[in-house]
Amino acid sequence: MSLNFKNRIAFHYMIATAVIMAIVFGAIFFIVKGTVLHNLDSDLSYEADKHSGEIKFIGDSILFINKEEWAEREHKEIQVNPVFIQLMDNYGRLTDKSPNLKQDTLSFKQSEFGGHFNSSITGRTIRQVQLPIERNGKISGYILVAMSSDSAFSVILKLRNVLIISFFIVLIGLYFISRFLAGRSILPVQKMTDTIARITKNNLKERVGLPPHNDEIYTLSASFNALLERIEKAIEREKQFTSDASHELRTPLATLRGTLEVLIRKPRTEEEYKDKIQYSLKEIDRMTVTLEQLLLLARLDTVSSQKESAWMPLSDIIEASIASFKAPMTDKNIHVSFTNDCANKALVPSFYSRIIIDNVLSNAIKYSHQDEEIKIGLIEHNNQIICSVEDRGIGIRQEDLGHIFEGFYRSDALNHKHIVGNGLGLSIAKKCADAMDTVLTMESELNRGTKVTIIFPFINRD
Repeated sequence: MSLNFKNRIAFHYMIATAVIMAIVFGAIFFIVKGTVLHNLDSDLSYEADKHSGEIKFIGDSILFINKEEWAEREHKEIQVNPVFIQLMDNYGRLTDKSPNLKQDTLSFKQSEFGGHFNSSITGRTIRQVQLPIERNGKISGYILVAMSSDSAFSVILKLRNVLIISFFIVLIGLYFISRFLAGRSILPVQKMTDTIARITKNNLKERVGLPPHNDEIYTLSASFNALLERIEKAIEREKQFTSDASHELRTPLATLRGTLEVLIRKPRTEEEYKDKIQYSLKEIDRMTVTLEQLLLLARLDTVSSQKESAWMPLSDIIEASIASFKAPMTDKNIHVSFTNDCANKALVPSFYSRIIIDNVLSNAIKYSHQDEEIKIGLIEHNNQIICSVEDRGIGIRQEDLGHIFEGFYRSDALNHKHIVGNGLGLSIAKKCADAMDTVLTMESELNRGTKVTIIFPFINRD
């Protein structure tokens, strides 16, 4: 059965209510039925006890003593609330009965105590009780008392019909009421759907209206607005990234084109050719680095954080990174001091960790002054490995620290044109840190240096 959301809510609510009503109505019916039959059985037991004291034994026969009792209307006629009485001997033979039985007899059960049971006489429903009559400690016969149960069963039957009809009427009415209420309840969701249908890539400014009540719909609307906010920011970052990437690649391409155009205008000396070719190779290297970093960023956006290869000791990764930057450190006469205060060997994901350390150390070398020292520390704290890289370089302005991990962002780039870079290194490092749930923070003061802290939460020991 295919139902829309509103009808499903109404249908499920109706089913749940139907089960509850069936239990409640069933309980009411059986309680009332049991009460009516109990009252009827009490009257029967009373009549049986009363007439059990008005009998006499003549030989094997059992007869009533007071014949005047049969003058009562209830024993003479089959009218309103008739009482039928019948005496049976020990062998089940009829010995006496009330006049209203006429040619009929009450049903006899071949047992010492028949209890209360339903029967019929002259086409009318009766309720009957059968009790043994004792003489000298032995059962000598039975007294059978019956009353008409038409009115009792009529009440029970009417109650049953009323409950069944009420059951279906209430369910049908409940379905339409719950359907109406469900429609009112999901009205905010329909408004959300209409708003979402209007939102496109070029129309991300629109937001879903928040309902007045702080309920689940409010939470859903607020969460969706937050999602739209994140999507809008992501698209804006993508546009900015594309623009910056185009600019970074357009500049060296324009430089290369201009250099080559100058070379072919007239013959040059060998030295001029060499000079221009070397300059062009540097621009090609610059584009190559930028393209490799862009490809790495794209790769980091698609791979899973757990899709990691080998684990390596963090100290080995740091030492390998220091060795790879030996040439630029020698050019600037920079000394790197590495202090490892970890008591145990800590293993970290090698791929991401190497990228983070390389980018952080590369920045520390590029932005350090001549003849300075870079300090790298490794400590263990609260089952975490904390790596710090600190330099005494040019530093970063405080207002730029909030943007330092954005792609292509360089703090005070115009004053540092002599420093080669495109602003992608720290962005790559941040993506690697996020991929393995590592915390990457930066502290810096202008003209006093920068300190980068990397906190590795997962430690795998030998």
